[in-house]
Amino acid sequence: MVDTTILPPADRFEFWYALVAQETVPVHITSARLDDFVAYAQAIDLGRIRLTSLRYPSLNASRPAGLVRQAEADIYQLTLPLTGRSTLVQDRTETTLVAASQFTLLDTARPYIARHHTDGPGLATTITVQIPYSALPLPQDRLRRLQATPVPSHLGVAGLLVHHLRSIAAHPEQYEAAQAEMLGGVALDLLAATLAQHLDTEDTLSPETRHTALRARVVDFIDRHLGSAELNPRSVAAAHHISLRSLHRLFEAEATTAAELIRAKRLERCRRDLGNPLHLRHPVHVIAARWGFTDKAHFSRLFRARYGRSPQAYRMAMLRREQ
Repeated sequence: MVDTTILPPADRFEFWYALVAQETVPVHITSARLDDFVAYAQAIDLGRIRLTSLRYPSLNASRPAGLVRQAEADIYQLTLPLTGRSTLVQDRTETTLVAASQFTLLDTARPYIARHHTDGPGLATTITVQIPYSALPLPQDRLRRLQATPVPSHLGVAGLLVHHLRSIAAHPEQYEAAQAEMLGGVALDLLAATLAQHLDTEDTLSPETRHTALRARVVDFIDRHLGSAELNPRSVAAAHHISLRSLHRLFEAEATTAAELIRAKRLERCRRDLGNPLHLRHPVHVIAARWGFTDKAHFSRLFRARYGRSPQAYRMAMLRREQ
């Protein structure tokens, strides 16, 4: 984590200026807060892509043609504002993104303007991802249609992509260096699927990318319907218009099945609720039913097999620990 407050106020903006050029691409930056530029940044290498989490005061950034020629970069930049107001301009397209609800793509090999402003006295927060041209299996001339245009970040595969990026940015310490390539690969597949969907070019994606995107959609669907007694492999397959055989293939690499995944996730939700003092007045069978277990005895057997003790014994052990 880079924190400009460790420097004298007079040195902070120049340091930030150089840092942005190093971690993203060189741009011209202006701000009304030059005398005391408080900002934070964290860069995370994810194999072929690089994620940067930024917090900063209101500023304007531009990458004019002259700067593009001086520092060429065959890189796309995904820009996802989490707070504040961000306006992006490229190739005569201008858009103001809704924080935490939209992202856009910029081509750093072409001039652009970015204006980021805070809502009040706090800092603006943005996640950016640097993506080499070669990492996105989509035609560049088609991708140009999406530059500086808003992409909803809370729907479908885009929602899964943004959740993935925000989780990495929020807790990078939870991931080992050896996992970076895998995390970056998942992000690339989800991004490619999102952009292809908007361009209506999904049939051009590789089988591997389509597989990753479909699996992510399936897992998200399972997470959102765990409380439904109707959730089972057959209903999951039907919701995604695939056969049961195709559904099982999605999980072959992990040596599990859709049914096992559903059961494990339901048990974990029950374990979490049983250990929460706020749910103490809820009987065990009510918590079990909330997460799709309608047979109390069957639930108890499954819980004991997974966690080594009965649901009630687990609850009491957690309560004693809290005392």
